[in-house]
Amino acid sequence: MKSGERIWIWIVVSVAFVLLMALAGILWYRRRQRLREKYLDGLMTLDAMNDTHELESDGNKGHNLKVYSVATIMAATNSFSAKNKLGQGGFGPVYKGKLPDGREVAVKRLSRTSRQGLVEFKNELILIANLQHSNLVKLLGCCVEGEEKMLVYEYMPNKSLDSFIFDQSRRELLDWKKRFKIIEEIAQGLLYLHKYSRLRIIHRDLKASNILLNEDLSPKISDFGMARIFKTNELEANTNRIVGTYGYMSPEYAMDGVFSVKSDAYSFGVLVLEIVSGRKNRGLLQMDPPLNLVGYAWELWKEGNQFELVDPTLRDSCSEDQVLRCIHVGLLCVEDNVNDRPTMSDVLSMLTSDAQLPLLKQPAFSCASYSTDNQSNSSNAEGNAEGKAEGSSINYVSMSSMEAR
Repeated sequence: MKSGERIWIWIVVSVAFVLLMALAGILWYRRRQRLREKYLDGLMTLDAMNDTHELESDGNKGHNLKVYSVATIMAATNSFSAKNKLGQGGFGPVYKGKLPDGREVAVKRLSRTSRQGLVEFKNELILIANLQHSNLVKLLGCCVEGEEKMLVYEYMPNKSLDSFIFDQSRRELLDWKKRFKIIEEIAQGLLYLHKYSRLRIIHRDLKASNILLNEDLSPKISDFGMARIFKTNELEANTNRIVGTYGYMSPEYAMDGVFSVKSDAYSFGVLVLEIVSGRKNRGLLQMDPPLNLVGYAWELWKEGNQFELVDPTLRDSCSEDQVLRCIHVGLLCVEDNVNDRPTMSDVLSMLTSDAQLPLLKQPAFSCASYSTDNQSNSSNAEGNAEGKAEGSSINYVSMSSMEAR
């Protein structure tokens, strides 16, 4: 055999070997991805906990999530460095990270001891693939590897709404124009969940700390760990385990476990009053009798002094007609009778038109009796839920209180 022929044979053999190794590497990588996806599907359909029975089975098909490796997340968060930690919640710690492509992300790492966190983890994975709206926080992907279970979100640089409206030094950054835009866009996000998304979703934990703000201060509804999927013809549902945050829960849900789109409307109404006033609903105002924010707004309305509710930093710059309309809509949303509350479609129509608004009747939980009774029964739950939110809220961390019934 000639020397030239031997050289060509070695070249062919070498190229074939390299191609074979490359093919083997691709097959190994794809097999690893398939195993990870299979494990993820198994996790998402696992019925080991009662809460997963509340989810519709069609939510776990065709999820369009990026599956990250632990190594990628470790590199992004600098090995979960304390400097990268954004906060801590019932689910587990949350870290800021930077992916290889330069995107900043927030990584929610499930605590290995968190039983409730695993339920929330499954819930968000099942729901998020079906939710795409500019006013909902975006889940980019997840990591399910060994005992590690993590969710990877887009990063919101301005953290949460409550870190602005309840902070004396930052509330002036949100003038009335920005606050009205936030109110309107939260309503749009809820309308999408209730009516236009592929699945009908009841959030069940809408509150200021679960509204994240992007770089343009546009709101993104976050934390779907407590959310429920409704069937097309389902109007309301009942649960024997109450989840959410006192002060934002509707009366029929807090006392009887009944929830519907009108439960979210109630939470939205409380949120509107908080945005307008810069006050928290949970705190009792020193009046005779003591009142929460809803009760205070109602008393001012009856006296014709509703403009006194407005955050003092807004009074010189806001449109009085527009802000009074928002207060009226907020009070309609917190009506005691669920049938008197508007849908989110009605809310958006009322906020953006000059049409005459329905007469107010009687808001729920407007006096101190409910607040004091429930605070005495659930002070530990509320303390755990809201303790970290007093100053500045933690991004992406659920602060929800849970009370078994």
